[in-house]
Amino acid sequence: MTLHPDPIGEVPLDTAHIVHLIFPKGDNFCLKLRQELGTIYQDELFKALFAVRGQPAEAPWRLALVSVLQFMEGLTDRQAAEAVRTRLDWKYVLNLQLTDTGFHFSVLSEFRRRLVEHQAEEKLLETVLTVCKQKGWLKENQPQRTDATHILGAARKLNRLGCVHETLRHVLNVLATVAPLWLGQQVKTEWFERYSTHLESFGLCKKETDRAVLAQRIGEDGWHLLQAIYQAAPALS
Repeated sequence: MTLHPDPIGEVPLDTAHIVHLIFPKGDNFCLKLRQELGTIYQDELFKALFAVRGQPAEAPWRLALVSVLQFMEGLTDRQAAEAVRTRLDWKYVLNLQLTDTGFHFSVLSEFRRRLVEHQAEEKLLETVLTVCKQKGWLKENQPQRTDATHILGAARKLNRLGCVHETLRHVLNVLATVAPLWLGQQVKTEWFERYSTHLESFGLCKKETDRAVLAQRIGEDGWHLLQAIYQAAPALS
């Protein structure tokens, strides 16, 4: 992927018009964020993360801001990409046309990978701190957290939980095709609700303790299924 930084203009007129009609008092976080802090990030800040040649990359300033909004609202990558595609307040803060269909959710994990590989994680928070200093909201010689890895770490935990869930779900779908009768004897009743849809379709746990419980359940389910497959391998082959 290669980066061709473009100047960030004003919010598209159609987007601004509709959003201000819906939020005439401006009582929306994304509107206030854009009006008070602007776009926060610029493409040039992330130039070192991309190759000189290759396919054009999604604007990194936009991906950085999406990552922040995603963390604040506790969204998975799929949910964040859906918000970019469907939510007017997100389109406003991200400078997008009403007709913009956004990007594939995998772009977000790829962007985080680039940040980690280039040790650029702190750029996300440091840039926000710099803007806040310019606004006079942060004073000099005060303790400030400049480590943004906790934000990336939280998002990566959500990614891992979603990937593990999706892996087990895929295995169950394959077994339902090749050995439906055998699978019916192995699965528990609650598995249908747990694995019939994508993880975010029925709501990702917001609390850390709830996510830990869900991860434990998925692990136990996977272990149960692996043991059953191992024991039945000769009959299934």
